[in-house]
Formats: sequence, structure tokens, C-alpha cells
Amino acid sequence: MSAFLQIVSPVNGEAYSRHPLSDEQQAIGAALRAQRAQAQWARVPLHERQTVCRRFMELFADRREQIVDELAWLMGRPVSAGPGEVRGVIERSTYLIDVAPEALADQVFDDLDGFDRWASREPLGVVFVIAPWNYPYLTSINSIVPALLSGNAVLLKHASQTTPCAQRLADTFSAAGLPDDLLVPLAMSHDVAASLIRQPIVDQVVLTGSVEAGRTIQQAAAGRFIGVATELGGKDPAYVRADADLAHVVPSIVEGSFFNSGQSCCAIERIYVDTGIFDEVVELFVAESNRLILGDPLDPATTLGPMVTARAADDVRRQVADAVAAGAQALIDPTRFPADAPGTAYLAPQVLIDVDHTMALMNEETFGPAIGIMPVADDSEAVRLMNDSKYGLSASVWSRDPDAVRRIDRELETGTVFMNRCDYLDPMLPWVGVKDTGRGCSLSKWGFHALTRPKSHHYRLSR
Repeated sequence: MSAFLQIVSPVNGEAYSRHPLSDEQQAIGAALRAQRAQAQWARVPLHERQTVCRRFMELFADRREQIVDELAWLMGRPVSAGPGEVRGVIERSTYLIDVAPEALADQVFDDLDGFDRWASREPLGVVFVIAPWNYPYLTSINSIVPALLSGNAVLLKHASQTTPCAQRLADTFSAAGLPDDLLVPLAMSHDVAASLIRQPIVDQVVLTGSVEAGRTIQQAAAGRFIGVATELGGKDPAYVRADADLAHVVPSIVEGSFFNSGQSCCAIERIYVDTGIFDEVVELFVAESNRLILGDPLDPATTLGPMVTARAADDVRRQVADAVAAGAQALIDPTRFPADAPGTAYLAPQVLIDVDHTMALMNEETFGPAIGIMPVADDSEAVRLMNDSKYGLSASVWSRDPDAVRRIDRELETGTVFMNRCDYLDPMLPWVGVKDTGRGCSLSKWGFHALTRPKSHHYRLSR
């Protein structure tokens, strides 16, 4: 009997869709077909691969309404915010397509008479992309487009909650002219995924997920000489200096904290504010947060949708309750948000002060609409607290003084440092992390290097 996955929508807590799960033999069979297709695809000229990817972008944009509505049902993002993910896919894909000739170009060394010497970038083969539910298209496209442009085939597994997104991507690429078996959506259990990684068919794994998932994937790949690229979340800090422009800062850090209900790897999850402006920032932050509208994500007026599951919302409720029990003060009255209901995915935003790093709220990933704010005496204390984390994905500094930010930047243990912005991936820049956030690189021309291998060519022309 075939196993099935049933998806429950956070919108109403009811079953949304049902999907068959591949067993081990079915997954291996799909991977073998991808391997055979990749051998042919690697011979296709780059400009033809670019044409397919450009056509994919056009078709994906044409389907934006269905995509946005489906995301609301699958993971609760308001339809008012959904188009941003479609725009992001187009922005990143456009840049990656355009930069591919430079990123994949041969490097020629012509300074030695009698020899031809060059290095090329070669496809790895079959790339297994494991994507999360919170930005199912953006996170997967970071690897799918450069992998295909580089001549690889892709096996695509989305998180259970957003399984339909993998099929939608595959269907759209197929309509764009991508040959069969080069982008293969797979719905399967964690055990089957781990078993697939152990097979000699898979040449690279790219995971965006939890630290626990990263450890499981690395263990599955142990003993195989393949790459495992991981982005495993964060506890990203923001530091508001005394010279910051608060009219710009506060709306930006509220959005950076609560957009997508805080369910973003690079969301702001802890805030440090110069003690001289601490009270003012907190007051403005709470006022801005109280303007959010929690409700049905299919309502265009909603700005804060439900979390992905009731269990995820309850995890955040526990983290807030534990902080309050340890002495923190919660500043937002949940009754201002009538949709908030314990035991459901609907959760009001929360802002806490009198917090410290002994609390999970300040040292463990929250991944929800709750934020702690601490005062700091100076830049040195801010840097110490910002670095006091096992994660290191991004950090933001809010100031009018670029020189001061550069000094702080040099001390921060993180993959990306923002000044006066946050929660944004620039496709021209490598997206990386340190510490338990993982290792690997996506986006930019450097992202192509993670999906290819160098090959050296050394010819003596005469003897």
C-alpha cells in the first residue's frame, strides 16, 4: 500500500491536499533517470540553458495569482505579501542567468610559450535540493537555476507543508522547454531522503532547514566524498546606535522582525539599542507593532497571517511564557488582536524587554512573531552580545556613520552585515553563514562554484 502525505492548512486547520510518497526504490529510479538526462544536458550550450531559464521566469510570473493564493493556504502568508516571493524569484533568476557566462567561463593562462593551459567549471552531476516551507520558491531557486545553468540535474524535495511547490516548479520548467528528468520533484519521508543521499547517484546536497536536519544530512553523506551545503537558520541581531534615524529604523526593524510572521531564517530575532534612546525605540516599536493586522491571509487587509502550524505557534507561546516567568516584561496586549487564539496557528506579535541571554527567547531560534529588546552601553557591548550566539547568518547595524559601522562589521561573526536594512538577499552577493548556521554558498557568481567542480587542462603543443 502506498503511503500518503496529508497537508493541513493553517488558515482553517483543515486538510488541504494529499500526496503520494515515493518509497526508496521509486526515489532511486527517479535519480537514475536524472543521472541519464544530465549526461545529455551537460552537452547543451549555455545559451540554450539560459533560454529555458528565461522562459521559466516568464511562465512563473504569469502564474503569480495561483502561486500567491496557494502559499496563503499552505503556510499562511498574507496575499498582500505573497507577490514579493514571485518578484524575488524573478530578480534572482535574472541575475543568475545573466552572470552565468562570467561565473562559468574558462580561466585561460597564456603566459608560457608552447603550452595551452586553462581551467574550466564542470557540472557535478545530480544535485539534491532540500527546500524549506517558509520561502519555498526563493530558497529552492537559489540552487535550481544555477545548477541547471551549470549542466546539472536536480532532485527537488520540499518540506512536507509545501510539497505542491516542488511540482509547480517542475511543471513550469517543463512548460519552458526543460527536457524530462532534469528537475524531478520528490515527495518522500526523511528516511527515504537519507537513503537516497547514501546512493552513488547523488553528487551534491543543498539543504535549507534546521540544525537537526543538517546533522542528519551530514550523517547520511558520511563516507561519501560529496559536497553538503547547508543553511540552518539564525538568531539574527539588530543594533540601533544612538545616531540612527529612528523614523526609518523603527518601521524597518518591525518589518524585519514580523514579516512572514517572523518565519524567516534572516529575520531579526533580537534587538540591541543604545541606552540613551532605548525607551524611545521601544515605545515606537510597540506602537508600530500594534498597527499590524492579524487575520485571514486571504484577506488583502491582513498584514500578519497565521504561523505555518498550530504547533509552531505554541512553541513561540512557550518561549514567550518562559521569558516572562524568568523576569521579562511583555509589552503587547494580545487582546488587541482578536484573531489570536491559543491552540491555533494565529498568534499576535509580542515585544519583550527586561530580557537577557539566559532566556531561550534571546539565544534559541524563535522563528515567530516575538522579539526581545535589550539596552547596551556602547558599540563594544553590542558586538559582544551580537556575537554571543551559536548562529551566524546576518546582522544589521542602524546608524548614520558608515565608518563606525565598518569598525563594528569587522568584529561581527556572521555571513552578511547590513547597514540600515535587513532581511534581504542581494543576488549579486554570496549568501553564506558561519557557526551552526552551516556552511556553503548560494547566489552570486560564487554560488556557481558550489555547484560545479574545477577541471584543469594542460597541453604541451610541441616537443
